Amino acid sequence: MYNQNNETLMNQMPTSNFLLPDMVEGDFTSEELSEDMEGIQLSFRRAKIPGGGVTQFELPGDDPEHPQYTDSLEGVILYHHTSNAYWPEGSEYDDNTPPMCQSVFGKIGYGEPGGVCEACPLNQYGSVSKGNGKACKNMRALYLLQSGEYVPIQLMLPPTSLRPFNDFASAVFMNRRRAIYGSVVKISLKKETSNGFTYGVATFRKLYDFTGEELQKVKAYAEGFRQQAKMMLEQRVEANKAAAENVVEVASAPLQLPDNDAHFTGAIIDGEREPLPM
Repeated sequence: MYNQNNETLMNQMPTSNFLLPDMVEGDFTSEELSEDMEGIQLSFRRAKIPGGGVTQFELPGDDPEHPQYTDSLEGVILYHHTSNAYWPEGSEYDDNTPPMCQSVFGKIGYGEPGGVCEACPLNQYGSVSKGNGKACKNMRALYLLQSGEYVPIQLMLPPTSLRPFNDFASAVFMNRRRAIYGSVVKISLKKETSNGFTYGVATFRKLYDFTGEELQKVKAYAEGFRQQAKMMLEQRVEANKAAAENVVEVASAPLQLPDNDAHFTGAIIDGEREPLPM
């Protein structure tokens, strides 16, 4: 559970100028990059929570075979949303197996079984063959913009990290009637063990609030990003719907859901698949 014992001290921490993408000076202009970027989809970097209780985030490096690791992530959560996905038991942790059913916003699932997530039997506690967990994996996607970066990092919170995020968002933002993008936050990992499973749980801390002109700039950027993100996600919903309908029409064809790569034309809904406590 989120616990921030010394809010007064944290509010006195020195602030720094947060660099938004349009404030960063690069070696090349947009016009100079336009030809190289033609036909290429700019993708989110994915921060992963490794399994086995590892307390470092995994980030893609220049060499795909050698990822980078960091103890924490700092930045602004521009946007976040719930997300659900269902894999048959035994395939939950196979990165090569697409989910049989997925819901971008955690409300309506497309695939098998599909339908309203809240009423789905697979989204109820005790729906797994062993234990009291859910067969459907409930997650939350965070889009974290770091200072001086052009593209947000996408972090999928697994079920074990949902409660800490909810407690943090409620205590630090909702109770102060403040938008979550109004502050710089730090996300770390701690090791927990339950029923013989060891796993990493996300922890959250507010570093400082934006104020004045800086707050207005961050607010305008975050609102623009949210509108764009929602449009992309709605496109993913329609793609999932079309794919599910196509499977119904051609029953002999295997279920092929859209690729879960995180592009600006469609966001990942597939979370990290570390073993969860039963």
